Amino acid sequence: MAMSRLLACVAARRRVAYVFLVDGHVRDWRVSEKAANSPLDAAELTQVWINELTPDILVTEKIDDDFRKGPRVKAIIHAIANTAAHNYLLDVSVKREQRYRNKYEEAEALAALHPEIAAWLPKKRRFFDHEPRNIVLFEALSLAQAVLDDPSTNLAKAMG
Repeated sequence: MAMSRLLACVAARRRVAYVFLVDGHVRDWRVSEKAANSPLDAAELTQVWINELTPDILVTEKIDDDFRKGPRVKAIIHAIANTAAHNYLLDVSVKREQRYRNKYEEAEALAALHPEIAAWLPKKRRFFDHEPRNIVLFEALSLAQAVLDDPSTNLAKAMG
């Protein structure tokens, strides 16, 4: 199966983001606070995104024993994955690996790989600042990049 159209979605505490790649190049991205309100809102907006972008594969974060986000975020991720299943998309769940010291170093590395999204790179926050809104875009891009880096293994796991 060719990975020509890949939609990666990430849920965080107050936002959901997606990054859409065509043939490995970032073509669209979005952050939504509305999608983070409830699993129903997440499913609704995911359906809108699927209808607009027509992906072949939807990538979500894998929920396992090491998953550290709360039950509300888990429910949102499940709603996104269920929407993919209802649309007969291959839903690939990827474990969020920490390959860098922090999210900001990872975002810089991803921006270097995908200059299309570099303008959205957030500045590193001070310890008392809230997390920047756009950091979830790079979390979504990280999941997509994990599939791009090892497509055969990740796709085989999703199919098995």
